[in-house]
Amino acid sequence: MPHRIGRPVIGLVVGAVVLAVVGLGVWLGRSDDSALSRAVRSAPAGAERLSWTDWAGVRRELASQVDAGSSVDDLGAFLDEAFEADLSSRSALLESAPALHQHFGWSPATVEWELYSQSSQGAVVTLGLPDDADFADLGDRLEALGYARPSDDGGVWAGGTDLLASIDPALTPELAYLALDADDHLLLASDQQAFLEEALAPATGDADGVKGLSDVAEALDQPLSAAIYTGDYACGALAMANADTADQAEAAELIAAAGTVDPYRAFAMGARAGGAVRVAMEFADVDQARANADSRAVLASGPAVGQGGDFADRFTLDKARADGRVMTLDLDPLEGQYVLSDLSTGPVLFATC
Repeated sequence: MPHRIGRPVIGLVVGAVVLAVVGLGVWLGRSDDSALSRAVRSAPAGAERLSWTDWAGVRRELASQVDAGSSVDDLGAFLDEAFEADLSSRSALLESAPALHQHFGWSPATVEWELYSQSSQGAVVTLGLPDDADFADLGDRLEALGYARPSDDGGVWAGGTDLLASIDPALTPELAYLALDADDHLLLASDQQAFLEEALAPATGDADGVKGLSDVAEALDQPLSAAIYTGDYACGALAMANADTADQAEAAELIAAAGTVDPYRAFAMGARAGGAVRVAMEFADVDQARANADSRAVLASGPAVGQGGDFADRFTLDKARADGRVMTLDLDPLEGQYVLSDLSTGPVLFATC
């Protein structure tokens, strides 16, 4: 069940890869901005862990025809296919999807994208809705379901966990409170009303959002699914300290042999169209990024300490490069390998800080 950092999160407690080894103001930015970069900048200040799903891109990648008129069974088949392609593991809405499709009028069959932001203070799901979304109809549906209509259009629709249970027990608590932003075609959801009210300000451009994550997000080059962390969060979540003593000792030897391995300021890993996976890390300066491109390429070609076997059993390393302070690793997963999901859970050798 998704929630704030410090509690279990929809079974995907991203613990790890570093693979390396492992208002319109917000949405108007540069013309070459990706939807992910704009969404990241609008995430709440203090967010430490972001999970991205480009649902429109996933539908295109899988040549899926699901839409608002599809049956729940058709939606389920689409989600099964997305799972098999390792493109849905970052979503906070998978278990709720059938109920959302049936009762709310939107779901992974219709939304453009989803960003799940977590911090020590709370969590919020932000959804990009299509340009033709009827927000008046969305509001009427919420009212009919039992949500309390806010006094102004930009306010919070109050539901609560009891209401969710009465609609469908499968609905995640993150849907207890909702907000609609018709101007920017956004829908926000949280299990805390106060946190959702705070999250609305950066989402609509009325306050600054999270800092320091846009560069690694942009370096992923429009991923279909991605995990994005601050350096501080990754330092704990991706640490080899989570592995046993023998693995830690082997990790230390491999790192020493690989060369310079520096801590990073931000980390991202994403699955791209066509099946490729990219890892991005931002370092303190250009020299560190260049040095780590070399050392982490060596590590990416060796034993998968903490995971078992070798990384060569999971993927081939296509390219390692540095662009400014950001280093990227391009990985080609082998057939049947869930590289994004596999390398973002459990202890991984190359998370050092």
